[in-house]
Amino acid sequence: MNHFRDMSEYIALPRVLSLRLSPDGTRLVSVVQSLNPDRKSYGTALWEIPLDPEGRPQRLTRSAKGEAGAEFTSDGEVLFVSRRPDETVKDEAEEVPALWLLPERGEPRRIAERPGGVSGVRAAGGTIVYAADVLPGDAATEGERRKARKEAGVSAILHEAYPIRYWDHDLGPAQTRLFAAVAGAVPDRLDGRDLTPQPGRALDQASFTVTPDGATVITTWNVPLPGGTLRSELVAVDLGPAAGEGAAASGDGEGTELAGTGQTGPGHRVLATSESHDFGGPVAVSPDGRFVACTRERHASEELSSAYGLWVIDLETGEGRALGGELFPMDIAWAPTSDVIFIAADHQGRRPIFRVPVTGAEDGEPVRITPDDGAYLELCPAADGSVYALRSAVDAAPTPVRVAPDGAVTALPSPVPALDLPGTLTEVSAVADDGTEVRGWLVLPAGASAENPAPFLLWIHGGPVSSWNDWSWRWNPWIMAAHGYAVLLPDPCLSTGYGQAMIDRGWAKWGPVTHADLMAITDECLKLPEIDDQRIAAMGGSFGGYMANWVAGHTDRFRAIVTHASLWNLEQFSGTTDASMYWEREFGRPGNERYARLSPHNSLAEIRTPMLVIHGDKDYRVPIGEGLRLWWDLQRSGVESKFLYFPDENHWVLKPGNAVAWYQTVLAFLSQHVHEEEWTHPAALA
Repeated sequence: MNHFRDMSEYIALPRVLSLRLSPDGTRLVSVVQSLNPDRKSYGTALWEIPLDPEGRPQRLTRSAKGEAGAEFTSDGEVLFVSRRPDETVKDEAEEVPALWLLPERGEPRRIAERPGGVSGVRAAGGTIVYAADVLPGDAATEGERRKARKEAGVSAILHEAYPIRYWDHDLGPAQTRLFAAVAGAVPDRLDGRDLTPQPGRALDQASFTVTPDGATVITTWNVPLPGGTLRSELVAVDLGPAAGEGAAASGDGEGTELAGTGQTGPGHRVLATSESHDFGGPVAVSPDGRFVACTRERHASEELSSAYGLWVIDLETGEGRALGGELFPMDIAWAPTSDVIFIAADHQGRRPIFRVPVTGAEDGEPVRITPDDGAYLELCPAADGSVYALRSAVDAAPTPVRVAPDGAVTALPSPVPALDLPGTLTEVSAVADDGTEVRGWLVLPAGASAENPAPFLLWIHGGPVSSWNDWSWRWNPWIMAAHGYAVLLPDPCLSTGYGQAMIDRGWAKWGPVTHADLMAITDECLKLPEIDDQRIAAMGGSFGGYMANWVAGHTDRFRAIVTHASLWNLEQFSGTTDASMYWEREFGRPGNERYARLSPHNSLAEIRTPMLVIHGDKDYRVPIGEGLRLWWDLQRSGVESKFLYFPDENHWVLKPGNAVAWYQTVLAFLSQHVHEEEWTHPAALA
């Protein structure tokens, strides 16, 4: 329980991030994050997870720079990306992420590098494909040009098209490209061939994979459209002769136009394109090489909500079709038999594993195979019909497991210790105004009773298309429970896992309908004898921050409100976020009445509740201007408020010291107003 009372212990807990199964099904490798010795940052390392429940995890790598992106080659060796120095190279250039290979026996060695670094890798059929950021122009002089920019003190970027940034980093002047090489015996250095010259922004945040025969790369591909918008297609890049030989790709030499880009590339083929949909990752090819699976998202409009689903393309015929009904896949993996896809999808406050048949009488009908409350990711199907995965839940940190064909779950040894939770988890529900059931999770602190009722905290999730169904290291309700709070984690309208109708209910009606749902389930919880219905507060981040601001302007029932990375002035936000086109599909162009009707800032005059505003300056999803404007508006209106500002954090708070400061400040603010205690300045900010 001290893990949640003592933040120094909490930030030191290791965290399992990924899981990969070797091609022969005998090894599991994971990336594990842990606190660095300086306690100021996190590092990563590769661990081997035993398939035997009685085994012990084994650390495979150890370096100050850490290792990530673990993938197996066809021969069972492990590829990873790292900034670690190469002891075999003298006078190394500036450290950037490079591609490394760890043999089953022996030391890791660096096998590929680019002046701008390597950002991801996939391998199959003896082919290794990796992504790298490359400056436009002559690749042979890229290193010199990068050095010249640095020495001249040039950081400026000339943009000629949208977008210009993503999440917490600027886009350009480098462009993401894909490089391919034949692994063979994996020489000391791979000479990767550039598969995607002059891609523009086509491969930003790309999801890509390699077909089992190693002959084709399949990747998402962004297509610019008039008016600064984008759509995403699925493209195949045929490697032709051996990728490491530097030969031209197969084809007639004229190439196929990459739809919407005006560029050509030999061997490029568009597999999926639609004027009204985006095709995205994860992208997975069936082991027999016949099918490719991905996600398909319907473009929203002012009248039509976005919709997500599983999309499968027959590579022999080129035909694509939707499978899995209204389930939105968060992860996709093929069974070794190629007749079934396993997906993990939000469902009723959980994220089960579903089996989706691709052929046969039950073609496309999903079958749930995990009956528990778990949230599964990193699916790794095995030849015996079982699936290795990471299992987590609202009350369980991610840990590796084996899921048998009948759904039985066996925990595997994990580098993360078992956690003693300071309370219990209960499922709750209420009926909304229109008769819809609104459900959620209620965390009750240990010792809460009718004689000792706990203060209540409404915690609103972000998204808005999202759900409370998983463990969160950043937004952890158990820390609040350890300090005596009952925490409600509701799934109001727009939440995933309840069918398209639940999203439709709140589409373009964010504030009013979501607020009504939140108040309905809050009212139900406040009837419980274990909860104090007078000492109540609310908080949320991102869309949850938007709703925290909306709540502040539409009720004074809460004693305190915490709003993190929140939307305040919708019209201002829509033009400064990193994906303006996404939000304008729902709210329309600036000037549309929806901005005025749904923007929380128009209810400033009604706010009476003390508010804690939190924002990071590197947040490009909800730019810092939202937090600055909210803070100034509260101050000039005389609303009691504080502003916790992080100059070096993005939409989330990731640095361990800043996480401590976040929780200390939130708890101090809640203590002041919920418990009516004297304000105590957070120790981390002294």
